[in-house]
Amino acid sequence: MSSQPKNIVILISGSGSNMAAIVKAAQAQDWPRQWGARIAAVISNRPDAPGLQLAQSLGVVTQVLSHKDFDSREAFDAALMALIDGYQPALVVLAGFMRILTPGFVGHYAGRLINIHPSLLPAFTGLNTHQRAIDAGCRQAGATVHHVTAELDHGTVLAQAVVPVLPGDTADTLAARVLEQEHIIYPQAVRAWLQHQP
Repeated sequence: MSSQPKNIVILISGSGSNMAAIVKAAQAQDWPRQWGARIAAVISNRPDAPGLQLAQSLGVVTQVLSHKDFDSREAFDAALMALIDGYQPALVVLAGFMRILTPGFVGHYAGRLINIHPSLLPAFTGLNTHQRAIDAGCRQAGATVHHVTAELDHGTVLAQAVVPVLPGDTADTLAARVLEQEHIIYPQAVRAWLQHQP
């Protein structure tokens, strides 16, 4: 194991439930001792994101960088990169971070930027995945952890979970069932990524 800690920075915009699942897994499984990895910071683009308080309650450093303070997507991403790089991250985790990132940002973290998407990619990239799965008559839906590339929701798949689409499902009931699985596979995918690092 290298002496340099593997810092993980998690980006959120909302409730932070996937972030909390990862932080709790890191604490329960002692990632610092097992893989020299630690959750270095949680950063949100929204000052009112409930996940910030949740992260603080779990003992994680939090930062806010509001996209509304910047005139362009590029300017925000440049400032966000500078903030993240202050933590010398081995891995950057998007956990409900509701921003489309510029190619420059994605390229800067190539190979160490991951996201979770609430569909079985490559099906249903983008938004409204649960309603689209129901409308298409799918019998299964799910979630995918993947590397982030410049093309939206198209990076290498790291993990997937499948849930049934039940008769009478709404987008909300399906989303809730998928989210339960997200909380399982996202920490597992991060841990697997760490295990393959020198």
